[in-house]
Amino acid sequence: MKTATRSDRGKNGAGTPKPIRTLAVDIGATGIKAAVLNELGEPVTDRERVKTPASGMPGEVLDAVKALADEIGPYDRVSVGFPGIIRQGKVVEAPNLAEEWKDFALADVLAARLKAPVRVANDADVQGLGVIAGTGVELVITLGTGVGSALFVDGRLVPNVEVGKDKLSDAALAAVGKRKWNKRVRKMIRKLEATFHFDRLYLGGGNARLVDIGDLPANVTIVSNLNGLVGGLALWTERPVRRASANHEPARGR
Repeated sequence: MKTATRSDRGKNGAGTPKPIRTLAVDIGATGIKAAVLNELGEPVTDRERVKTPASGMPGEVLDAVKALADEIGPYDRVSVGFPGIIRQGKVVEAPNLAEEWKDFALADVLAARLKAPVRVANDADVQGLGVIAGTGVELVITLGTGVGSALFVDGRLVPNVEVGKDKLSDAALAAVGKRKWNKRVRKMIRKLEATFHFDRLYLGGGNARLVDIGDLPANVTIVSNLNGLVGGLALWTERPVRRASANHEPARGR
């Protein structure tokens, strides 16, 4: 992956480097969010959201992304967080979307649609890049339609880490209710600490706001879903955005 340089940016009329605007897109199984970020990872537009098409088909999802991009623009490049396994810009698996995503060249197809360079990563990885401090063992769990995970050691992503917590999915929440679901969250935290011995655990995703287990351990933090967009800048800079302190949510039950 090539890091953007000053020569990539172009110049404005005064001969100074033109600031790069990154369109950050977070594709979820139930919603698609987007905002434009400046070079510090700060949103310079409102965060816009539309529902993910019920079919989950690639064409319809990309139509929705294109509509959001046209509404928000302008931008110079694009980052995408996607709910599935990504290899070199191609979808390997998307368990909560249509089967037609398998082997879909998402980065190339979207770049052609948006007429801008596109980089794509797993949505939990992008969320993590928006919150981690970059030191020690840091684990990110996203609670939404499914459960995503990302593990970082000293700021570097450890690939292919899957925790497989189906009992914490959106469907499981609807089936057992918030009280039992939160008991499962508490149990998950204990198991993850025993397995990974993390220095920090971040809970994100749309359902993180429902976590209510009393006082959270000191090394566990609930983070804003905005980080699923903010972390997209790191796909271009190859380093964590390090804006976590501004994007943490207050812990429940305190």
